[in-house]
Amino acid sequence: MTGASTEPAGQRPDHDWDEAYSGSGPLPWDTGRPQPMFVALADAGQLRGRVLDAGCGTGEHALMVAARGMDATGVDISGRAIGIAQRKAEDRGLSVRFIAMDALQLGELDEVFDTVLDSGLFHCFTDEQRDQYVSSLGDVSRPGTHLFLACFSDQEPGDWGPRRVREDELRASFASGWSIDSIQAAEFDITIAPSTARAWLMTATRV
Repeated sequence: MTGASTEPAGQRPDHDWDEAYSGSGPLPWDTGRPQPMFVALADAGQLRGRVLDAGCGTGEHALMVAARGMDATGVDISGRAIGIAQRKAEDRGLSVRFIAMDALQLGELDEVFDTVLDSGLFHCFTDEQRDQYVSSLGDVSRPGTHLFLACFSDQEPGDWGPRRVREDELRASFASGWSIDSIQAAEFDITIAPSTARAWLMTATRV
């Protein structure tokens, strides 16, 4: 998950995600464990095949997938976050491929995945970048690829944190090329009070 500012990262071209992971303080989204909603998906057997974690941060979801015996790849624009994720994999004796790259250019991987995870990346983008991101996801998907996307919800009160996303915005963004299976109210665990934030969890299938 990324995007602690009250302004979406996509609207701040000068934002340095490496600086965010400099160790200067706790990051609201970096809890050191996978989000419970994704653990529940894994427990239910819904994460299958080759798994891509887009915007993986320090890697907890890709590491969870690898620990369950699946092929896992994590990508993040922050090379510093990727370095932390790689060290975690080494410490835990897990085989995970971590790559520093822009999630708006996933086609550069030149491969496809069976499952794609997004825990807190979508809400960082501007409207224009959302279109680019959906296109980028299409480049690494094939018919039947499942996408599990968790984003900050407009149901969260106040104006702190990343950009809020409405359910209808999710449906509009993925109206072409994807079949939306469900959008459910969920919660992110975070490292600051009140310890959770409201989210949407969308499940979609590439058509």
